[in-house]
Amino acid sequence: MPSEIYMLTIDCHDHDRVATFWQHALGYQRAFADRDEIAIEPPDGATGMALLFGRAPDAKVVKNRLHLDLNPSDQASEVARLKSLGAREVDIGQKDVSWVVMADPEDNEFCILTPR
Repeated sequence: MPSEIYMLTIDCHDHDRVATFWQHALGYQRAFADRDEIAIEPPDGATGMALLFGRAPDAKVVKNRLHLDLNPSDQASEVARLKSLGAREVDIGQKDVSWVVMADPEDNEFCILTPR
């Protein structure tokens, strides 16, 4: 039987700030937190992958090699909501596409899709 993805780990300079952004962006709850790591997970009864934010000594310097694609019911409203949480739109050379590329408070890129 193949493995199942349980958690995605994201290195952060300020792991509390980034974990808090994603907690609110996804409607997740904190599973645990210590000095070096914070985990968030879907609320009880909901499905989804857990995220672990680990403290890293340096800031992000290059484009992510892995990113999240979010599937909202209303793309424009979700972009506005995420901006209010501290995200910003970014141009990574995507040209004319149906998704919106954004970055979290530490510039980790992610995409907001049109409804699927």
